[in-house]
Amino acid sequence: MSPMLIGIDVSLRSHHVQFMDGDGRSLASFAVPNDQTGADTLIHKMLDTASKEKLEHLHIGMEATSNLGWHLAHYLKNELQSYEPNVKSQVFVLNARKVARFKKGYDTLPKNDRIDAWVIADHLRFGRLPHEMKDIIQYEALQRLTRTRFHLMKNIKRDKTYFLNQVFLKFSGMRQDNPFSNTFGNTSLAVIQELEPDQIMAMSMEELIDFLQDKGKNRFENPEEIAAYLKKLARSSYRLDKAMADPVNISLATTLSVIQHLESEVKKLDKEIAKIMKGVPQTLTSVKGIGPVFAAGIIAEIGGIERFDNHADLAKYAGLVWSQNQSGEFEAEETSRMRTGNKYLRYYLVQAADSVRKHDLEYGAFYKKKYDEVPKHKHKRALVLSARKLVRLVFMLLKTNKMYTPPERRNH
Repeated sequence: MSPMLIGIDVSLRSHHVQFMDGDGRSLASFAVPNDQTGADTLIHKMLDTASKEKLEHLHIGMEATSNLGWHLAHYLKNELQSYEPNVKSQVFVLNARKVARFKKGYDTLPKNDRIDAWVIADHLRFGRLPHEMKDIIQYEALQRLTRTRFHLMKNIKRDKTYFLNQVFLKFSGMRQDNPFSNTFGNTSLAVIQELEPDQIMAMSMEELIDFLQDKGKNRFENPEEIAAYLKKLARSSYRLDKAMADPVNISLATTLSVIQHLESEVKKLDKEIAKIMKGVPQTLTSVKGIGPVFAAGIIAEIGGIERFDNHADLAKYAGLVWSQNQSGEFEAEETSRMRTGNKYLRYYLVQAADSVRKHDLEYGAFYKKKYDEVPKHKHKRALVLSARKLVRLVFMLLKTNKMYTPPERRNH
């Protein structure tokens, strides 16, 4: 017997709902408020319609639209069985991009909430659905922290780029060829914030060396070389108009303050994540380079490894798969990564791969091999391919709950 299909187009204040049978016949179309009363109304209407149509299985679908459908999805998942135990229900949270591509097959459909709910219901009818939503609140609770951290890290990266653009205005040479290994290290920031190119040129070598040693806490092996290079950069840099000097300096100071505040908030999140992870049984942290934060980001997004049949399924979910370009006897050697998948899981896998390859001989060798294969985008490509390799290990460790043995210890 075919199920009753329920497409829900979620929004902030209300949801539009479409009931459909397995033949595509519309059974009902209406809206309910986005609150618990509206959810109860929806449940009663679903059960009444299912009883009337003699359907005992409900397929409920909605798009993953921010958090606007979160309460409804979990409420339906938890409450439907208590209302009517004999009716089987499954909730599917659908990828909005896939639903949009499905809708393109209907080239004459307008864009409104009623039609969008109908499209979701019809998408359910054609199958090829994702895994049924599981009510695994412990993973979703951890997600709040790891996803917040993801967004803060993205903001930090964006603000650092903006900061560097301001640096070019003040001291173009420092932006083009910074002599310090870390642009955001204490000594580098001191030079950027406290000195102008003309000041560097006016300082004696002894004064500049003393400045560098003071800000670097005497950690530089060859401060004379750095001082000489700074003078060379100052000599070749553009000179900023005096009317621009104060605004640029204020912009730099303000942006840096925001970056430092965000970084302090990330540290708070990391401490809280590490505290929670002490109570989560897992073996990912047995891999040198995967600490509690990366492990948390991976585990929270996977939400139970039993959802995946193999590592290829997990890689697809993370968006670490590559498209094929083949026709007849032709097959392209270079293919692009498919722009789909869970961006949070992909981020933490890539970050973990970058850390693991610095500690593990096998992953370090793999990264270097992939790095040397191409003339451009070397690091980015090698890192993403290393993340795909890491997926196999993550799947195995979560599936077997065994500790990782590094390559140098496997033959002992």
